This record gives sequence, C-alpha cells and structure tokens, in this order.
Amino acid sequence: MTNRELIEQAKKAMEYAYVPYSHFKVGAALLTKDGMVFYGCNIENASYGATCCAERTALFKAVSEGVKNFEKIAIVSDSGNITPPCGICRQVLLEFMPEGMVVLENELGEIKTYSVKELLPIGFTL
Repeated sequence: MTNRELIEQAKKAMEYAYVPYSHFKVGAALLTKDGMVFYGCNIENASYGATCCAERTALFKAVSEGVKNFEKIAIVSDSGNITPPCGICRQVLLEFMPEGMVVLENELGEIKTYSVKELLPIGFTL
C-alpha cells in the first residue's frame, strides 16, 4: 500500500473520532507487514487521562487480535497540519514497531515520513 493510500485510510478512520472536549479529530491507519490495516481514532473522556489517541487505538486493536508485525502507520488530523504522535504514542510505537515508519500529511497535501526512532531517538526499551 502506498503512503497516499494509507493516508486516505487514516482520513476515513478520523471520521469516527469522539472529541466532544477538544474538537480535534485524529485518525490513524496501521499497516501490517502482510498487508492488513487496522484503524484508530482518538477517543476522549471527561477525565482527560482516560483519553486514547488514534495511534494507540489502532495498535491496541491489532495487538488485541494477535497481530504484532507492523510496517508503517499514517496519522492525520482535521487541523490540516502535520500531526505527529504524542510522547506516549511514540513510546508505544517504539515498543511494537521499532523499525517502522510514521507517515504524515501537511496542509498542502505533501507527505512526510519519519522512522519511529527519528521521532523517539532515546526511547525506553528493555
């Protein structure tokens, strides 16, 4: 799957975001090495610490179904700007896809890619 196709899948996932507090929708599409795609959106809660980001939603869905072989993840938001993963999501990405890529799109439709290790160069690992 191309980066553009994965971005488009993330945009579809973003439509399901539950964001009554921030009104900031985020969608993610996680591609496995064998071509499966898992989708995630951000899901907020009145207790902000209970909120789950789109990236973690997609990863947790996949892992909960026994899948752990990831290639890349596309992340988009309704802001139109590049929306890189937060620190917690970077750490979770490092845990499950240390060699993976993160695909982002800016307001001009340009796609930027980063390795997970670029986004978290000194992450916590065992």
